[in-house]
Amino acid sequence: MRRWSTAILAAVVMFAAGVSLLTVFRDRGPASDAGDFAASAADYRIKEVRLREETRTGAKWQLDAEQAEVFEEAGKTSLRKVVIRIEDRGRIWTVTGDEGDLAQATKDVELRGHVVVVTDEGLRLETSRLRWDGQAERAWTEDPVTLYRSGAVVKGVGLSAKVADETVTVSGPVRATLGRTTAAGQVSR
Repeated sequence: MRRWSTAILAAVVMFAAGVSLLTVFRDRGPASDAGDFAASAADYRIKEVRLREETRTGAKWQLDAEQAEVFEEAGKTSLRKVVIRIEDRGRIWTVTGDEGDLAQATKDVELRGHVVVVTDEGLRLETSRLRWDGQAERAWTEDPVTLYRSGAVVKGVGLSAKVADETVTVSGPVRATLGRTTAAGQVSR
């Protein structure tokens, strides 16, 4: 369980750092045609965003998004088709979501729509919404979650992961199935 929590938390932390840098570099993006975006009150629009960074701890991350919109007055940045790749201590995580928002003042993040966290160690987390509270260093969702790892499938409604405690709690009702996972992701017993 400790490895699961570390993988999930590291992915969310790296996502928050990546989106934070997006706000710093928002006006360095390529120019776009007004016809490429739906009508929006965004102050800035960036198409095909790619940010890369290596942190002080040696972790490397890359954030890709098809589109970003910055809303200065609301204090948020909205992203579409987000993919984040994190490399840290020999491990690799990929976090994807259809869309997301970053609160610029607090650096809190919310990903929505087919949110998936995958690690190179075989862990896969699926949910429809995942939030990150930068102050509390906590990732959570109140939506249904499914965790897959080495033939085990854990399903619940809600998840809370805390960086400081290195804990992940899946809320209930919780259902766990143990067995071997087939290539199609089905569990055989």
